[in-house]
Amino acid sequence: MMVDNGAMSDSSSDADTDDKNSRKALAVVSDGSDKTKDQKTLRRLAQNREAARKSRLRKKAYVQQLENSRMKLSQLEQELQRARQQGIFVSSAGDQSQSMSGNGALAFDVEYARWLEEHNRRINELRGAVNSHAGDGELRIIVDGILAHYEDIFRIKGDAAKADVFHILSGMWKTPAERCFLWLGGFRSSEILKLLTNQLEPLTEQQLLAINNLQQSSQQAEDALSQGMEALQQSLADTLAGSLGPSGSTGNVANYMGQMAMAMGKLGTLEGFIRQADNLRQQTLQQMHRVLTTRQSARALLAISDYFSRLRALSSLWLARPRD
Repeated sequence: MMVDNGAMSDSSSDADTDDKNSRKALAVVSDGSDKTKDQKTLRRLAQNREAARKSRLRKKAYVQQLENSRMKLSQLEQELQRARQQGIFVSSAGDQSQSMSGNGALAFDVEYARWLEEHNRRINELRGAVNSHAGDGELRIIVDGILAHYEDIFRIKGDAAKADVFHILSGMWKTPAERCFLWLGGFRSSEILKLLTNQLEPLTEQQLLAINNLQQSSQQAEDALSQGMEALQQSLADTLAGSLGPSGSTGNVANYMGQMAMAMGKLGTLEGFIRQADNLRQQTLQQMHRVLTTRQSARALLAISDYFSRLRALSSLWLARPRD
């Protein structure tokens, strides 16, 4: 009996030891898993901070370039004014001015191409996270980074509009199919929201109501801006017509210069229209994000990106189409 009790005691002791070792092993695995997740989060945050730093540096360099161009343009205008006062006609002035404007447009095109490349990288990262069923914490970091990246392009466009508002309005920095749907230098928020309503099902009744309200308010704001733009165009046409003489030629010089000065002042408001349109686009993205869950916001950003990718692909197919 003594031997049996000893055996049982040894067996119980071994079982307790094994149980303790198992718990320790599970704790180590769990701790390792948590550390791995923390390292991924820290690495993601570091990447976002580095991307933000590079974006700030690019913006600073671009703003400096715009300021240098503005100073050169101011000097050119002063030289042209002195030449006019001396009765000298400078034939190359228009070419120089056009060249400087073209340089500003080219600088924006380069900056936009860089932004689009970075945007596509972030979208691919988000797509990978969604497909791998990443947690809401990881998705939230990527989604917030993409929304912040959208704010970068709105700031870049605002600066570019100050240098060449017509280039931004024309949409020549976009592909042909994208230009077909261009509205005041960008996309219509209301159309994007219509697209998302079908892509994000199922939505709760509260979410659906919020999206519909946001879509209606965006449509109203777009209509108001469109009406303002039409009124500006009509006013500008009337002003230019008023500078013509009875025979259709230029009349009194003082009247002509006064009318042209008025027209220049009205053209200056175009920059404000672009700024308001981009503010609407930015607010729509932010409010959409507040209405949706993190995972729904991720799907929404993917859907928006896929839509514009298809427009760019359509442009490529159209340009490469067979011609008889």
